[in-house]
Amino acid sequence: MIDLCLTAFLCLYLALGLKRPFLWVLAYLYVDILAPQVISWGILSHLPTSLIFFTASFAGWLLLDDKSDSRFTFRQFLIVLLLLYCAYSTITADFPVEAAAKWSWVWKALIFAIFLPLTLRTRLRIEAVILVMVLAASAIIIDGAIKTLGGGGGYGALRFFVDNNTGLYEGSIISCVAIAIIPLILWLARHGTVFPSDWRVWTFAVALIFSCALIPIGTQARTGLVCLGILAVLYLRTAKHRFLIMALMAGSVALAVPFLPASYTARMGTIENNQSDKSASTRLAVWKWTLGYVGDHPFGGGFEAYLGNSLRFETVQAQTSGNTTILVTQTQEDGSRAFHSSYFEMLGEQGIPGLLIWLTLQISGLIQMEILRRRWKKRTGPDEQWQAPLAVSLQLAQVIYLFGSLFVGIAFQPFILMLIGVQCGLWSYLGRVEPKLAGRIMQRPPMRPGVAAVTA
Repeated sequence: MIDLCLTAFLCLYLALGLKRPFLWVLAYLYVDILAPQVISWGILSHLPTSLIFFTASFAGWLLLDDKSDSRFTFRQFLIVLLLLYCAYSTITADFPVEAAAKWSWVWKALIFAIFLPLTLRTRLRIEAVILVMVLAASAIIIDGAIKTLGGGGGYGALRFFVDNNTGLYEGSIISCVAIAIIPLILWLARHGTVFPSDWRVWTFAVALIFSCALIPIGTQARTGLVCLGILAVLYLRTAKHRFLIMALMAGSVALAVPFLPASYTARMGTIENNQSDKSASTRLAVWKWTLGYVGDHPFGGGFEAYLGNSLRFETVQAQTSGNTTILVTQTQEDGSRAFHSSYFEMLGEQGIPGLLIWLTLQISGLIQMEILRRRWKKRTGPDEQWQAPLAVSLQLAQVIYLFGSLFVGIAFQPFILMLIGVQCGLWSYLGRVEPKLAGRIMQRPPMRPGVAAVTA
C-alpha cells in the first residue's frame, strides 16, 4: 500500500506539471530530500526517480515556463566556479574510482543549486520551495521523534523509514538539518500564505519544532546538541526578555536531564573530554593529517582523498580502583578515516582554491541576508513585512549549518545547497521588485489641501 501511494503521488505530480511546470521543481525537491525510491520496495525502487524529476524540472522551465524575470546572481557564478573546479579535481583525483562515485551526485546537487533561483520569480514560488523542503525533511524528523519517544534511539541505532545511513538518513546530518530548519518553520507559521497562520498551523509548527529538538537526543549526535545550543544563543541575541528566557531554558534542561538515557549523557560528556573518546581523537588526528597533506598538495586530492590517510594518535582513559584514579594513555593506529568536517573536507579534497570558493559562497550568503534584513526590517506596507523575517530565517539556518559542518562532512549536502539556491532566489527577486514598489510609492497622487488639513 505504501509503495502504491508513493507511486500514485509522484504520477500525480508529473501530470499536474504539464499545466504548471514549476510543480516538477517541487517534486524534485521532495524526491531528493525524502528519497521515496529508497522507501519503496516495488515500482519506484526500479526506476531512476531522481533523474526523471531532475530532467523534468529543467525541461519544464526551458520549454514551458516564463523566463522573463530570471536573473543570474554572483553566488550562482560562484557555484559554477566550484562545479568546474570539482570536475577538474575529479579528473586528477588520488582515487579516481571512488572520486567518480561521489562526483555522480555532487554535480547534480550543484547544478540544481544553480538552476533553482532561476525559477523563483514570485513570493509564492519561494514560499512553496521552503514549504516542500521543510515538510519533506519533517517526514524523516517526525518518524525519528516518535521512535525516540518510544525509546528507540541510540547512536547509530535510530532507524528512520529505512535502514539507510546516507543523506538525511544519517544521524549527524539529520540532527544538523533538523535544528537548521526551525527558523524556517517559525517563518512559515507566521508569514505563510499556502497555509495561513492560525491555531492549527501553530499547533503543527510547535509539535514539529519539538520533534526537531528530539532528533539530537534520538540520534545521540553531538553535532545536534551543538547546533541546538547555537540556535538558542542566536535567538537570545534579539529576544526582548532574554534573562527570563535564559532562566526558562536552564530550568527546562535541569528538568530534562534526569529523563535522558545514560548512554546519551555519557556520549555528550565526551564533548568536554574528547581525549577519552576514540572518535573525537580520530577526528583531531585526521584534521592534523589534512593540514600536512594540503601543505604538499595545495590543490587537494579530489573526492575521497581521505582514503590515503594513515593515523597514529593517543587516547586517555581514566581507570578507578577504590579512591584511586589512574589515567592510562594508549596509542592507537587507524587509516582511511573520513574528514568529519566540511571545512577539512573542502581543504583535503579541493585544496586551498576550493575551500576559498566555498567559504566565499557561504560568507556572501550571510552578508546578503543581512543586507536584506536591514533594507526591509522597518517597512510597514501590506506586502512588505515578510521579507526581513525570511532573510533572518535563512541566515540563521545557514549559521546553524556552518557550525554543524564543523563536525560533519556535509560541504556538498544537497539540502544545504537548496537553501543556498533559495537565498539566491530571494536576493534576485527582491532586487527586481524593490524598484517597482518604490516607483508605485513615488507615483501616488498628492492629497488635496482640504483633505490634508482635515487629516492634520
